[in-house]
Order: sequence, then structure tokens, then C-alpha cells
Amino acid sequence: MTAERAEGISRPFDTELSDALIAHCNLSANDIDRISEAMRARRQGFCDAALQLNLATHEDIEEVSTWVREHSRGSTTGVIETAVRNAQGATHALTVRQGMGRLSSVLLHASDADSTRSEKIRALRTDLMLLNESAQRGNVVALVGPGRGEGRSQLCAELAIAFAQLGRRTLLVDADLRHPRQHVLFSTDNQWGLAQTLALGESPYMYAVEGMPELAVLTCGTIPPNPLELVSHRRFERLITDLRRQYDFIVIDTPAVSLYADALQIATVAQRVLIVGRTGTTSFRSMKELLRRLAVTGSKILGAVTSKF
Repeated sequence: MTAERAEGISRPFDTELSDALIAHCNLSANDIDRISEAMRARRQGFCDAALQLNLATHEDIEEVSTWVREHSRGSTTGVIETAVRNAQGATHALTVRQGMGRLSSVLLHASDADSTRSEKIRALRTDLMLLNESAQRGNVVALVGPGRGEGRSQLCAELAIAFAQLGRRTLLVDADLRHPRQHVLFSTDNQWGLAQTLALGESPYMYAVEGMPELAVLTCGTIPPNPLELVSHRRFERLITDLRRQYDFIVIDTPAVSLYADALQIATVAQRVLIVGRTGTTSFRSMKELLRRLAVTGSKILGAVTSKF
């Protein structure tokens, strides 16, 4: 639902402004209905009604107003990308980008073509692409490992960057709802992310990455009290199905299998996994147990990577 349909707003600027505010503040259909009632009762505009109902702030309105003015002049700058108009009538989840991330110092080597580690990541990227069963969109891979501190999160980020550097639309999903790290690696906030998307059934908020137009990041969001229940819900499966239609590659970060069952459920949805261990840390016994538990998920194991850093 858009503000235009809710209240019949006719002026193009007002319509675009209200649509942008809906996307920016992630307003639900119920929120829009409340705003529409306030507009009729108080004879207010959409933004004024949203402000009075505490569904938007002055800062929100100022930011979307600036973006709409620039957009109307043909500018492509700004941090809000609203897909409301293009997605009207669509059956898949609406993707809205909010904010801009950038590579932290830990990932700066990823853009260095002469880096030894970057060369190894590119080689791994090639191996994974050769294992693709289809040239179509929606190649999903979940990185799993027995314990913490094995380098999964960093490898996830590096792989996503490597895919995006090929000019392929790539999404990095932080599904480690226990100890998330992608928001740190990409210097974003973590107030809203996958956890809130699954808990509330709302559209996902993405982060673009500075200098990498083909890469988007879906952070974990505020750590929820029920991570396993969230990734086990049908909403997670539907979300990944919807996102497959929009991205060429989806890389999913997961929590430790030896500590939580979340990664097994994620592997069931992703259907393709890459195992990650660390030299001197990951034991043969824990890896063997991981393989035993992965067997019940029916997912395809693409290979294993041993990190040495």
C-alpha cells in the first residue's frame, strides 16, 4: 500500500515524498492506515500526520525531502533508494536500501588486487562459480563452521566483495543472530536488520557499500531473544526465495554449529554450504561432528576452507 492509494494524494512531489517516507521509515500497512485517518480527521498532510503519530521524526522528513528534491532534478545521489513504485503489485518482498556502509580497515585488502589473501579469495570465488549448477540468479551459499573465532564472518565479507567485483549483484546476509559482525566490517549501524525483518514480517533494509555499486549488506539488526525460532520460521525461507530473484549471489554468515542449531536450519534453506575451519583451532573431532549434523539438512557441501590468520 502507498500513501497515494491510501488517501488519493494528487501532487507528484507530495506523492513521491510520502512514498519515500514509507520506505525510509519502513511504515507498515497499519501505520499508513493510521496516518490516513489522521489526515482526514485533522486535515493534515501525510508527513505532518506521520510526525504527530510518532511514526517519523523531523530528521526523517528532512532527509527524504532532500532526496526527493534531488531525485526530481535527475540526481542519483542520496542514501535512500525507494522501490515502492516499481514494486507495486509485486509478490516478492520489497527491498529498500537505507544508508551507506564502507569497508573497515579489516577489509581494505579486499580491494587490493596485489594482496596475497585477495588472490586466494578470487581463486575460491572461481572454484565456487565452477560448482554452480545454474547460470541463473539466486546462487546461495551459507558459510558454516564448528566454533567461534574461525574467520567465517571475514571470509563471508571477502567472498561477497569478490563476487561484486565481477559486476554481479551480490547480497551479504548476516544471519549470525548471536554474535553478528558484518555491521562492524562494513561500518554500519545495527539497529534494524534481518532479526527485525523476520520478527515483524517487514521488508528488509539493505546497506549499499561505498565504491561497490553491486554489493548490498543485510545486517543482523538488534540481537533478538529467539534467534533459532526466527531462522526456523517460514518467513526466513520466503525471504531467501524472494531475494534469490534479485541477486546473482547471496552469501550468508552463520553462528557456530557446536554452540547453536541456527546454522543447520540456515543450511537447510540455503541448500549449499561452504565449511570453514581454522588451523590450530578447529579440531578433527569437531569437524567430524559438524559433517554428521549437516547430513540431516540435505544441503550440498561445496568444499572446505582452512583459515590460517
